[in-house]
Amino acid sequence: MSAAFRKALKSRQREHKERSQPGFRRNLGLLEKKKDYKLRAEDHRKKQNTLNALRKKALDKNPDEFYYKMTSSKQQDGVHIIKQKPEEVTDEQAKLMRTQDIKYVEMKRVAEAKKIERLKSELHLLDKEGSQRNTHTFFCDSKKEVLRFDLAAQLKTAPELVNRVYNRPTLETLHKESVKGVATPQQLKQLAKKRQHEYDVLKQRIERERKMFVITQKIQARKDLLDKKEKVKVKKETVNSPAIYKFKMQRQR
Repeated sequence: MSAAFRKALKSRQREHKERSQPGFRRNLGLLEKKKDYKLRAEDHRKKQNTLNALRKKALDKNPDEFYYKMTSSKQQDGVHIIKQKPEEVTDEQAKLMRTQDIKYVEMKRVAEAKKIERLKSELHLLDKEGSQRNTHTFFCDSKKEVLRFDLAAQLKTAPELVNRVYNRPTLETLHKESVKGVATPQQLKQLAKKRQHEYDVLKQRIERERKMFVITQKIQARKDLLDKKEKVKVKKETVNSPAIYKFKMQRQR
C-alpha cells in the first residue's frame, strides 16, 4: 500500500467523524464534527433532565401518601416487583387436576414396572448377591454314607461346576458337545461386569417404581382431602407412606 493511498484513506476517515483545525490551531488536534457534538450534547441534556425530574419527585414525595400499587407490589433489593396473585381454582377444578396428576404418575409407574419385568426375565436373578439361594436336600441312610457322599457324582457333573446355580451341564452333555460361548478369563470378567451393571440398573428401576407408587398414594390422599367431610388424621405423612385419615361415614343422597 503506497503512502499517498494511505494518506487519502486516513483523510476520508477523518472526514467521516472529525474535521481538521485551521493552520494556526493545528497543535490542538482534530476537531469534532458539529453534528456529532449536537447528538452527544442532546443525549447528555436529556439524561440530565430525567435525573433532575426524578430528584425533584423524590424530594417532593410525601412519606404518608397511599397509592393502590402499594398493595400489589413490593420492594426487593431496591427494585419494585409486582406480587403474583395466587391462582383461583374451584374444588372441582382442583380434583380434576389431582386426577390428571394421578393418571400421569400411574402411567409412568406402569411403564417402569414393564421394564422391570423385562429385565427380570432376561436376568432371572441368577447368582445375585443378597438373593435367597435355593436349597437341595439329599437324604442318606447312615453316617458312613454321609461321609462318603460325593455331590459332584450325585449331580453327575464336574466338580468345578458344583457351586453353580445355573448353566450346570452333566458329564454326558460335556462329552457329547463342545464348550460354547466365552471361555477366557478376560471375557468372563467382562461378562460378570456387564451382568453386575444390569443388576444395578434393575435395582434402580425397582426403587423408582416404589417411589412412584408412594407419590400416587400421596396425591390420592390430597385429592380425598378436598372433600368437605369430617375427618381425623390417624397417621402422619412420612417419606415412604402417605398420611392416613379417617372420614366420618355419611349417607349418600
